[in-house]
Amino acid sequence: MNILPAVAEILGPIDFDSDALHRKYIEERDKRLEVGPRVYTHVTEEFARFVEDPFDQGSPHRAAVADEVEFALIGAGFGCLMMGARLRQAGFKSIRLVDSAGDVGGTWYWNRYPGVACDTESYVYMPFLEETGYMPTRKYAGGQEIREHARRIAQQFQLYDNALLRTSVTGLAWDEAARRWIVSTNRGDRFRAQYVAMANGPLNRPKLPSIPGMTKFRGHVFHTCRWDFDYTGGDSTGNLAKLGEKVVGIIGTGSTGVQCIPHLGRWSKQLYVFQRTPSCVDIRVNSPTDPGWATSLSRGWQKARMDNFNAILEGYDEPEDLVNDGWTAVFRKMMGPALKDAERRLGRALTGKERSQLMELSDYINMNRIRRQVEETVKDRATAEALKPWYRQFCKRPTFHDDYFPTFNRPNVKLVDTQGRGVDSVTERGVVVQGREYPLDCLIFATGFEPETSLYTFRAGYDVVGREGVKLSEHWSEGLRMFHGVTTDHFPNCFFLGRTQTGTSLNLALGLTYQTAHIAYMVSQARTRGFEVIEPASEAVAECVEDFRRQARAGLRFWTECTPGAFNNEGNPTGKNLGADSYGGGAKKFFAMLESWRNEGKLSGLKLS
Repeated sequence: MNILPAVAEILGPIDFDSDALHRKYIEERDKRLEVGPRVYTHVTEEFARFVEDPFDQGSPHRAAVADEVEFALIGAGFGCLMMGARLRQAGFKSIRLVDSAGDVGGTWYWNRYPGVACDTESYVYMPFLEETGYMPTRKYAGGQEIREHARRIAQQFQLYDNALLRTSVTGLAWDEAARRWIVSTNRGDRFRAQYVAMANGPLNRPKLPSIPGMTKFRGHVFHTCRWDFDYTGGDSTGNLAKLGEKVVGIIGTGSTGVQCIPHLGRWSKQLYVFQRTPSCVDIRVNSPTDPGWATSLSRGWQKARMDNFNAILEGYDEPEDLVNDGWTAVFRKMMGPALKDAERRLGRALTGKERSQLMELSDYINMNRIRRQVEETVKDRATAEALKPWYRQFCKRPTFHDDYFPTFNRPNVKLVDTQGRGVDSVTERGVVVQGREYPLDCLIFATGFEPETSLYTFRAGYDVVGREGVKLSEHWSEGLRMFHGVTTDHFPNCFFLGRTQTGTSLNLALGLTYQTAHIAYMVSQARTRGFEVIEPASEAVAECVEDFRRQARAGLRFWTECTPGAFNNEGNPTGKNLGADSYGGGAKKFFAMLESWRNEGKLSGLKLS
């Protein structure tokens, strides 16, 4: 790698061979590719117990509903809670949440495993802090606090009043004559809605690896997003006292595994951690909220903080880093100020190749630092080597935890590295890796959720039938087709929230903040102008999709060289993505385009009737 001397000066002495390191990354990627793509088992039929609700104590019995609402919100996580709050603020009265869970919260309802917490700052992640008058207790709030905040939003904006909880949508069909959506559920409900918005988030439906013998294991088994505290004891803060005489195995070392493994290691008699690919784990120093700082904040502080955080992560040279955490520290070194400093030293703008080289070299330096942290923390040399991540930091979602690596110094904790191949099989007694059986009392899957590359309608659990009988599964069979990331043609008065061909940020709350504001604007304008139906023109959708495709090509080399994972479609970044697209130009640019569209006031691209 030929780095200009002026550029190299910014980063300090380069004490490694960057070309050799690049080859090492490719070798590790190829090791995973040789095994073939990951294969998952959908949670259906014989695995249905993995999606049951172990937390709901409410009554499952109620009369079927057959009425009409202005807005049906399918989902009760932050997406639909924020949408409902926006609609209340816009003057909509008849709003209904529908969710299979026993309460609101979405991913924070389901995920209660020990150690669960947000990995982005609470002040930018937890929405509507100003509106609710709430301030998180710590920089990184725990799951229980976040779940309570979801309830706070629902209560303040009266979203419980007309909700159908413990209820799954089974059908959604457009009635052209009535100009309404017909919503059917598993509880016998059949009601009408003028508008529907769906936030079928990707972090609620568990996925299981397809391992031979999955149904043979005779010990106790569960998924982390349906944690069995009756078996382990304790709660989301730990104290798993019932595991004192248990041999436990956990499959999965992603962000969930990183958070719960320290608790399992502390309380289990013996813990086996089965690893396919090591996570990138940096230190995270959590701290209580400073009351003086909290009272000094002025109106609009949260959105400004969200925007500042995202801008730094996208490489903009912000004058101040408001969040100042592990995320922003890395990006400031790789982008923004580093690039500006290089251009100042050179007296000219960097070429695209030079920018890429600077960012890549900065990434190597940072990942070398993380690998040194592993060496300095984990005493056993073989274990330390197996825990080192050999890829660019953002090939996978980085994690931050202060107790993960020290856990492997416990005498009762054993890392079982599968060399990228995964577990061989499951037997009646335990798990087999490279011919060796590990007997277990309990097997825990920390294997994440239905991938966003799976069909949207499969993750939702129902198909959507639009105008003239067009099914969403067919309409999106070749990939997403979105207008402004929130709606699509042939599906009038139908909106989508989440990572649906939009501007995405590592802070998911940022995208939802802008999406909900955009949808609220659309429906409010339609109402003000006397229209009942909104639908984007097919031509306008096609233009948006083409713009996405142009922007998406920018990062192809990066994703191609990454080790397989969710971010690069399991090593196939050019393949069809049926679940989500991220705008290549960045969230800031994408949502600025939407703001300009709103400011024009013409509702260009929409058909209103």
